[in-house]
Amino acid sequence: MLFATRYAAAAASKRAFSTSVSQNAAKVAVLGAAGGIGQPLSLLLKANPTISHLSLYDLFNTPGVAADLSHINTTAKVTGHLPDNDGLKHALTDASVVVIPAGVPRKPGMSRDDLFNTNAGIVRDLATACAKFCPKAHVLVISNPVNSTVPIVAEVFKQHNVFDPRRVFGVTTLDVVRASRFVSENQDSKPEDAKITVVGGHSGVTIIPLFSQTPGLKLNESDIQALTHRVQFGGDEVVKAKNGGGSATLSMAFAGARFTNSLLDATVNGKKGIVEPTFVKSDVLANEGIEYFSTNVELGANGVENIQGLGDLTAYEHELLKAAIPELKKNIEKGYKFVHGN
Repeated sequence: MLFATRYAAAAASKRAFSTSVSQNAAKVAVLGAAGGIGQPLSLLLKANPTISHLSLYDLFNTPGVAADLSHINTTAKVTGHLPDNDGLKHALTDASVVVIPAGVPRKPGMSRDDLFNTNAGIVRDLATACAKFCPKAHVLVISNPVNSTVPIVAEVFKQHNVFDPRRVFGVTTLDVVRASRFVSENQDSKPEDAKITVVGGHSGVTIIPLFSQTPGLKLNESDIQALTHRVQFGGDEVVKAKNGGGSATLSMAFAGARFTNSLLDATVNGKKGIVEPTFVKSDVLANEGIEYFSTNVELGANGVENIQGLGDLTAYEHELLKAAIPELKKNIEKGYKFVHGN
């Protein structure tokens, strides 16, 4: 069931507006909560009755964002924290889920890799704080480039002897959200009915939509190539349209909230059979020297329950995978080198 159906349609859901605390409650921390992704993400998470405490951290304006959200009549208590007075420590302590959208946005002409030097340092420092103050939390990385920032988090956790591969996720849900939307436009169908598998990574050619694995699609070769390119570089559309005003924030917030809510359903509410795409430590391409890869993952009580494989690929999809592998290797190695070379 889609996030929009479960949580965003709050007027139709008494549970979403319940004033009583859920029996299974969780503290969720959002790091970078005052930014372009962080604010709408926090708004969407405020509607989830499983969240008893929404803890917001950023370098600026988080008390104001928290005050604003705290007036919404849903369950979660909201607190806002700044760097002063051990704000990051207070934001993270006792958190069961940490979502990290912190970082600078893309501008026209920038790739996700162009963001690396700034965002890598931010993610490293936040990962260090997570390792100290909430080492058993599930950490959801949105900060780009995800192909590199997820290995950064993992390597920092290893340095602190708290790395659990079941609990570190790169949020690639936006690629699936885009694929579903773009296909529905092509097929004149409902977006929520288009279940598209997207594997690989979370930038450019590392994003591999597997349209062949969706029954009932009527796509010719030209359609498949055009849709593949649009899914791979959909973020560029937004960057260009915003004309220097930022990158994909609202759609990324929606995708991030969808993944967070799915994880909470699995880990806190005990729901079974929840499957979401995510970039995690994986053996799917171990024979190619790829340690992290995004596929559909079944979520469970401890986070990653079961990593699904690639299934049968068409010749075109094999070519996409072949093109993605060297780029993924480079991205992952860049994350390793940043941690161990600094």
